[in-house]
This record gives sequence, C-alpha cells and structure tokens, in this order.
Amino acid sequence: PKNGIKVAVVGSGPSGLSFAGDMAKKGFDVTVFEALHEIGGVLKYGIPEFRLPNAVVDHEIEGLRKMGVDFQKDVLIGRTITYDDLHAMGFKGIFVGSGAGFPRFMNIPGENLNGVMSSNEYLTRINLMQAGRGGDTPVITGDTVAVVGGGNTAMDSTRTALRMGAKRVILVYRRSEAEMPARLEEIGHAKEEGVELMTLHNPVEYIGDEKGRVRAMKVQRMELGEPDASGRRSPIPVEGAIEEIPVDVVIVAVGVSPNSLVPRSIDGLEVSRRGTIVVNDESMQSNISDLYAGGDIVRGGATVILAMGDGRKAAQNMAKTLLEK
Repeated sequence: PKNGIKVAVVGSGPSGLSFAGDMAKKGFDVTVFEALHEIGGVLKYGIPEFRLPNAVVDHEIEGLRKMGVDFQKDVLIGRTITYDDLHAMGFKGIFVGSGAGFPRFMNIPGENLNGVMSSNEYLTRINLMQAGRGGDTPVITGDTVAVVGGGNTAMDSTRTALRMGAKRVILVYRRSEAEMPARLEEIGHAKEEGVELMTLHNPVEYIGDEKGRVRAMKVQRMELGEPDASGRRSPIPVEGAIEEIPVDVVIVAVGVSPNSLVPRSIDGLEVSRRGTIVVNDESMQSNISDLYAGGDIVRGGATVILAMGDGRKAAQNMAKTLLEK
C-alpha cells in the first residue's frame, strides 16, 4: 500500500534504480531525476551493447515504471532543480547516485589533439548516441586505435573500436598484464578478438599533423620496481627507451572522478578530498539527515553490483527512518 511519502533519486544508474525499486515496493512515491536523455546511467552510456544489451536494461526500467516509479529525464540536479527546490516540491528523502562520470586524463602534451578522447566520451557517443549510424552522432574512427589503460573500461573500448571497424587496436598499459585491474575474462575476450597488448609502456606525448589531428604517440618503456601503496609493483621508466607509434585515434581509459555537480551544489554536505560524498557505511546516510548516497559518487569508481548493493542498503535505512517519523 502507498504511504504517500515522496522520495527523490538523483541519477538513474545501478544504485539509483535499485534504490527506486526497493522504495517503490515499500510504498513510497518515487521520482528519479536523470541528467541525460536516456534512463540507465552507466548501464546505457558506459557498458557496450555486446556486453549488456539495452533491451535488458529497458525491460528492468519498464518494470520500475509499472511499480509507479516516475522518471524525469534531462534534469540536472544542482542546475535545473536545486536541493532546496526538491524540499519545496515535498520530497522527504533524497538519494544521490550521480556516479563518476568525469574522465581523468594524464596531462601529457598533445591530449587536446583531435582524435584523442576519453573512453567516457568514446563509449557515450557510440552506446548512447548511436554514433557511426548514418546521419547520427559523429565519432572519430580510424585504422589504428590505441587505448590507454588496463581496466574493464579500457577492455570495453578496445572491443568497441574493433566493432567500429579498426584494423589494428593496441592496448597500452604501464604495468604488466598480471597487474591489470580488468577482470581476467574481459582481458581474455579482448585478446581473443585480436587486441594487441602493449604492456609495460606508458604514453608520454601525442603528436599531431598540420591539421591538429593525432598521428602518432610516443611511448616510454617501463619496468616494475618496488610495490607501491596498492601492493602492485610500481612502474619505473627505462631510460632512453622511447618509441613512436603511428595511430589514428587514442582513447584514454585511465579512470574517472566523481561528478562534482551535485556535491558542490549542496551547502554543508561533507565531501571527501577525492570529491566523493561521505556517508555512514552502515546506513549510506550523509551528514545531512535526509540525504543518502551510493555507487560511484561514494566509492569513486566501483562495480555495478556494489552500486546496486548501496542503493538497496540506503533504501532499507531511509525507509526505516521516514516511517518512524
């Protein structure tokens, strides 16, 4: 039965969707606000169709709609609607699951050349905007594509580049294959499909042609030294070992940062040095009593499974608090 209490969800990724589903089941009136023009967050813009078909995501979203969850697209919380507006609209609890959609770069020369882009931009153009289909969003393609990084997003980028028609895809990673953070399965798929691994190499510069398009990358050979704080052996440059590789496109997949828009727009919210929202691990509650958060905006970069768990935990605790009032 409905209890008439309104709760708002910021972001329609895995944490927001699982929170919304649980709250709807408990009888709350749930509205999800999404900044993009499609619901699903990273499930839509980040994870390629060949790994998670959009039809599967849409089916789940349809299920939530049938439960009475209201989805509002193209709404940027912190800009279009503020935290105070949400209160004025009668929302008694707010869950922030706005993710880590800010790409990181390496700050090396040539990163602003045309043809050098973040994995975030590359995958979003293709997955969300259907780039590459005639008359749709443009995306830069080329015969030789280099992807920088060693995580799952790097693997998704290499495999997407092959599907977009690249003849040669090189994965450049500064440590050895054993240190790659990507799941073994994903590395296996990439290799099977023909991705070349260039491990123990780190880009130091991108070189452009006279039109400002990338044409080559300079890579520095590395060797592994002593273990660093993460327990992995840290890569050290091998002196004088630099080579130049011709490339048409470079995709930088060296990690993401939390989206700072929501945390910055809320006065008094406790935010970590990394820009994540600080929450109580048990309840997912922030230092503002009616605001809970989960997923990458709290973790800084994790998995869909962990994000979903955060959403469910937050729902359980917020529901308990709101129903006791």
